[in-house]
Amino acid sequence: MKVNIANRLQQVEEYYFSTKLKEIAALQAKGENIVNLGIGKPDLAPPALIIDALKQESMKPDAHGYQSYKGIPEFRQAIANFYDAQFQVQIDPQTEILPLMGSKEGIMHLSMAFLNPGDEVLVPNPGYPSYAGATKLTGANIKYYDLVEENDYQINIGQLNELSSERTKIIWVNYPHMPTGALADREKLQELIFWAKARNIIVASDSPYAFILNEKPASILSLEGASECCIELNSLSKSHGMSGWRVGMAVGRQEIINAMLRFKSNMDSGMFRPIQVAAITAMGIDNTWYERTNRIYRERRELLWAMLGKINFTFDTKSAGLFVWARISEKFQSGEEASDFLLARCKVFAPPGMIFGSNGEKYVRFSLCQPKEVIDEACRRIITVINY
Repeated sequence: MKVNIANRLQQVEEYYFSTKLKEIAALQAKGENIVNLGIGKPDLAPPALIIDALKQESMKPDAHGYQSYKGIPEFRQAIANFYDAQFQVQIDPQTEILPLMGSKEGIMHLSMAFLNPGDEVLVPNPGYPSYAGATKLTGANIKYYDLVEENDYQINIGQLNELSSERTKIIWVNYPHMPTGALADREKLQELIFWAKARNIIVASDSPYAFILNEKPASILSLEGASECCIELNSLSKSHGMSGWRVGMAVGRQEIINAMLRFKSNMDSGMFRPIQVAAITAMGIDNTWYERTNRIYRERRELLWAMLGKINFTFDTKSAGLFVWARISEKFQSGEEASDFLLARCKVFAPPGMIFGSNGEKYVRFSLCQPKEVIDEACRRIITVINY
């Protein structure tokens, strides 16, 4: 029997890391000892009290049934309290919050709720590939806007004017930025909000790295006018070491939340109640958790910075997030060549910047999500081979 896939899938390929991890697994099956500095999957377990909350709630006889699509009231209130305490942003827990099974789910929900074939979406280059993937699946068109090192990876409103049209529905922004780690310029974000409001464009802010190596976590919703045109996606995956738990949230304008809920309610049956209760505990912990985890990430980053300096790769010491975005040396023609070299010769995987967009062609991205000893070993291998 011939099986024909839907036309929409002709527009997208399997996620890069999905295919690359298969390749690495095959190498490891052959006995190769590969150090994987690819994906931003935190290796630090969440605090014990979060796990205990999950255990305790799971023991209750009524914990295992279907849950509300909007989450239990206590969970929505905890999200509101979290935004108030961490970002000084007040949101209505009844109407302006939608729990998500990870913020990646929200990218698809927002796209499906607002995009029709032929609409246009402004997507950062470089940027998270899922913005483009979700857009393609809706049949909308992508307009890439440039983020470049020379401009500190900030948005250029002049370019947005050239790219946008009456068909433009959404612009994706992401600070601290992935993959570069650039921090937001609040004045430029404020300018973006005024620009988007005047054109009825939704500003979709994806903010999972707000607490990672960032001294001043912030929300776009704290800016003037943001409540009228912005939706923010957030997650406990990176900040609390809960990536496999799939706990995220969309926060913002009620009409946007309601449209996302209409789509979401046709796709799932709500988040497991014990996970919601554990997430309430997670959002209630004090900031010493972030301080401790950031000390660990900082030590790992220092090792990578030292190694990169020795092989003449350059990087921004002001960056945040779970990665080091490194510009390659003159030894390599492209980030793809450098990535292939590191895997073949050093047995270290670090993805090429081009998978995040054409502006990443001269870069390689290194993850901080491995123990210090593993990163130290990777650095030793790279220095030994490249400086031989």
